[in-house]
Amino acid sequence: MDSPTGEPHIFVVFGATGDLMQRKMLPVLYHLAAQGQLPKETVILGVARHPLDDAAFRKQAAASLLEEKAGAEADVQSFCQRTLYYQPLDNQSGTGYQTLQGRIEQVEKEHGLPGNRIFYLALPLEAFGPTLEGLGKAGLNRSSGWTRVVIEKPFGRDLASAVALNALAHRYFEEKQIYRIDHYLGKETVQNLLVFRFANVFFESLWNRDRIDHVEITVAESLGVEGRAGYYESSGALRDMVQNHVTQLLTLVAMEPPATKDEDAIRSEKVKVLHSAVRIAPGDVVRGQYGPGKLNDLPLPGYRQEPGIPSDSDTETYIALRLKIANWRWQNVPFFLRTGKRLPAKSSRVVVTFKAPPVSFFQTEQEYEVNPDRITILLQPQEGFELAFEIKIPGREMRVQTHRMKFHYADVFGELPDGYETLLVDVMAGDASLFVRDDEIEESWRLYAPILEHPPAVVFYPAGSDGPVEAHRLIEEWGHRWEPG
Repeated sequence: MDSPTGEPHIFVVFGATGDLMQRKMLPVLYHLAAQGQLPKETVILGVARHPLDDAAFRKQAAASLLEEKAGAEADVQSFCQRTLYYQPLDNQSGTGYQTLQGRIEQVEKEHGLPGNRIFYLALPLEAFGPTLEGLGKAGLNRSSGWTRVVIEKPFGRDLASAVALNALAHRYFEEKQIYRIDHYLGKETVQNLLVFRFANVFFESLWNRDRIDHVEITVAESLGVEGRAGYYESSGALRDMVQNHVTQLLTLVAMEPPATKDEDAIRSEKVKVLHSAVRIAPGDVVRGQYGPGKLNDLPLPGYRQEPGIPSDSDTETYIALRLKIANWRWQNVPFFLRTGKRLPAKSSRVVVTFKAPPVSFFQTEQEYEVNPDRITILLQPQEGFELAFEIKIPGREMRVQTHRMKFHYADVFGELPDGYETLLVDVMAGDASLFVRDDEIEESWRLYAPILEHPPAVVFYPAGSDGPVEAHRLIEEWGHRWEPG
């Protein structure tokens, strides 16, 4: 059994009756408690507008945990009775946060807690500002112990709103108290990028413009909007995936070695990548939207036929772009980024393609293709690495084929912890290395501002296909093609 993470505290979740809490966070918190990673004194206080009491909330939470098959019924019931509390938040009366403060202090006194507090905002974007302001005005931004606030994505809708939200957060909280969460950074493979690059001289010595031809980052989803029409129609693929998940992968792949493994040293190098990114031109972007199609011979509706979507929607469900990073390491190396819905399969990966040999003596009268070496960093549906290189086929003739050497985490370590589990443990321990700093948020929005301000017209692709043909032209113009997978 692992030792407890951090000090005893009260873990306050805003949006406690919502989908994120019920489907994701509750199982993670339960699992951490079952592993012994939560100090026994730690309690979880759910906060939402629904007029529930402790007993009703515990019953609801137990039903969710059992539905998710998080544990045995007796253990689930024990966890809920011992750990969970609930406080309805009345925003209309003007005293809701003062009432919440009193309940927190009461629970802390009952459990002998030292005043350490985590506030987790499992809320929609429009609720972040009022919640931060409510906490600050009620004095809940300070306590006798430490106070940390965790904010879900999306952090803003554009540069102006992100700057405004940062300013509001800093009015009441110091930057070291703020944890902007991106669950992609909790994945073992994403974290291992730092080890992969900086603990292996072989790879790091090749990680530059002299050896690398181009880099692809793909986050593909086979699902459509799945009942999230309201959110997705106001978001689109750029805001939903590129500005956060895809950009995090970009910065980790492209960053320079930090001087130390201190959280700010790592995060500062990520920000430098975004500072060095060249302004994205209109011709470097393809916005797509899925139309009617098929997947596994099953008919699929187009985005505009989904419930709740306007028939003339211009929201992109797919986006591909190419960018360059103007620094010593990456000058003239193109980075190709893409993400989309209703693609053939769920897959997240980074493909680093090395330059081909300058001269090949394997090309004979019977020509055959000699492929460049590639490193593929796999994130979904499995996590690991693959190295593709050329080998000779046994026999008298000199024939070459590509061989893949594979490492998959599950084969060696079994089931990996959920990304949220890793990140929540870090919040409890006060380690912000895997969380996004204020300047990084603003720089990422600044990078994509030209697309948001002047979006290219959407082009269409059939649901179940691998995206619009224009996205293939985007990379083919540079003499490359998307790596299949």
